[in-house]
Amino acid sequence: MSAADPGFGVYVHWPFCAAKCPYCDFNSHVRHRAIDQPRYARALASDIAAMAALAPGRVVTSIFLGGGTPSLMEPATVGAILEAVAAHWAVDGNAEITLEANPSSVEAERFRGYRAAGVNRLSLGVQSLDDKALQRLGRLHNAAQAIAALETAQSVFNRVSCDLIYARPEQTVSEWRGELARALKIAGEHISLYQLTIEPETPFADLHERGQIKIPLGEEARAFYQATQELTETAGLPAYEISNHARPGAESRHNLLYWRYGDYAGIGPGAHARLPLAGTEERAVYVGERQPETWLNKVETAGQGFSEYERLDGEAQADEMLLMGLRLREGIDPARYERLGGRPLDPARIAGLVGQGLLQRADDGRLMASEDGFIVLDALIADLAV
Repeated sequence: MSAADPGFGVYVHWPFCAAKCPYCDFNSHVRHRAIDQPRYARALASDIAAMAALAPGRVVTSIFLGGGTPSLMEPATVGAILEAVAAHWAVDGNAEITLEANPSSVEAERFRGYRAAGVNRLSLGVQSLDDKALQRLGRLHNAAQAIAALETAQSVFNRVSCDLIYARPEQTVSEWRGELARALKIAGEHISLYQLTIEPETPFADLHERGQIKIPLGEEARAFYQATQELTETAGLPAYEISNHARPGAESRHNLLYWRYGDYAGIGPGAHARLPLAGTEERAVYVGERQPETWLNKVETAGQGFSEYERLDGEAQADEMLLMGLRLREGIDPARYERLGGRPLDPARIAGLVGQGLLQRADDGRLMASEDGFIVLDALIADLAV
């Protein structure tokens, strides 16, 4: 896959978690009764069939089972989902098939079952190597369990990633440097490092509003980001996206597809899809019903689970491509922006941002955020898109 040909992906959302983390605004839900997994697997297969009818004849280059906590699924459920994908689309022989997992010991025992079902890449939600921080983040594992799960994953899968959250309340840059250095020694080929943000309507947002937690801002946040880039570069896992780091060739192909503005199907509660509309220059956005039980009933009665639909004209697509593509170190092709939107980016505005040291031009014409540009990326994109 390449920037010019991002491929075609399938995202499958498993919305259930054992507990809701206080910083999380994802579409995840806690249920205190056992989930009827065979029933949900059948519904996901129906949703796959409906989405395949909207995007026939595509070759799937990546599948991502996200959540929620997909590692709460039985391997048989995962296998049924992957079989349904293969029943409706051709799946490339080298397709990347990722499953997100939490590092509890019970879930780690399932890793070999996921591998047998067809998963070939695992993304492990470590989040921290500090037990006190894990408790504050609402995680159900400790650091020792996370390390053991990572070792198990690496013994089963050739490709493994792990996630960490930094710039946490009361964390210092020095503490983060030590924690990240330890993580990089065991991380393997890929690591995702997310600076904590306070998301609306989460318990952390309420605590933040009342002044009970604070996160680094301004120059302090910049120091965390710069330390992250320094340590990952030195370890041979440079950033290829603002929050994602990998050894060359080990980048997440599925996530690259998003950032390169490729087409993808979205399956399950709250899942998003972006697919071209046949016979037009427009693209359609489909969003699944968020509430799992409502989604389940909708699929079982209507045969599909999406409840929102939006058409994107060329200008909207160009803006989305800019928003996603500038997150990547490789940047964007301005000619593609012009093809999509019917107008070029403003040369004077580009020159001004280059002059400010926020934007760079590659020899092949691509535009990329500089190191300083990545730190103010949202503002940079807003300025360029005007």
